[in-house]
Amino acid sequence: MLFRSDRQTRGRGRLDRTWEAPAGAALTFSVLLRPRVAPSSWPWLPLLTGLVVADVLGARGYTVGLKWPNDVLLAHAAGAEGAGTADRKVAGILLERVETPQGSAAVVGIGLNVRLAEADLPVPTAGSLALVEGVATPSRTDLLLDLVAGLRAAHDRWNADPRGGWLRAEYTAACVTIGRRVRVDLPEGRVLEGTASGIDAEGRLEVEGPHGRTAVGAGDVVHVRPAAGADPEVG
Repeated sequence: MLFRSDRQTRGRGRLDRTWEAPAGAALTFSVLLRPRVAPSSWPWLPLLTGLVVADVLGARGYTVGLKWPNDVLLAHAAGAEGAGTADRKVAGILLERVETPQGSAAVVGIGLNVRLAEADLPVPTAGSLALVEGVATPSRTDLLLDLVAGLRAAHDRWNADPRGGWLRAEYTAACVTIGRRVRVDLPEGRVLEGTASGIDAEGRLEVEGPHGRTAVGAGDVVHVRPAAGADPEVG
């Protein structure tokens, strides 16, 4: 089941944040999936979705990376006042579990900035495919078809082999959070600072802090120090 919107006036993201997108500027849609994996593996689904988005954009010539747990970052021109490139958020993912007469299901929402102009971007750390020089901006319909096909294939592979280790390995390779200094605002109000060192077997972010290693299953992550050769990402 697929739902697509041409315009967003009250979009909802993680932590109930709201956002807007002008008509025709973004690709926003939701897909209903029915994972057959154990409930303990469900936290991998937003990571799987991010990997699909990164793969689709990478195949079209964009340089992308994944910010744990649900953001896709785009290497974006810094503009006349800057130099080099900066990682800017081009897509976000939201997962909700719902109960249906047929059993538990997941509503996976994706919002991808396709043709937003610089003036329409909500924050300086946001990006848009149309603002990347040297890459032809794809149509939203073509992107939708590629993303749905990629998500279906990845979802089937995950259902068939949820513990094979392939998802952890591929996500880890694409995740630009790893190796960076991070600040994590945890749900209980505590703040954790340290270096993101990896992704554990449950899809949690491992952070090396002053009191050792902590596995974070949920939280708002800020990149507070760039990886080598990259600009800061604080979105």
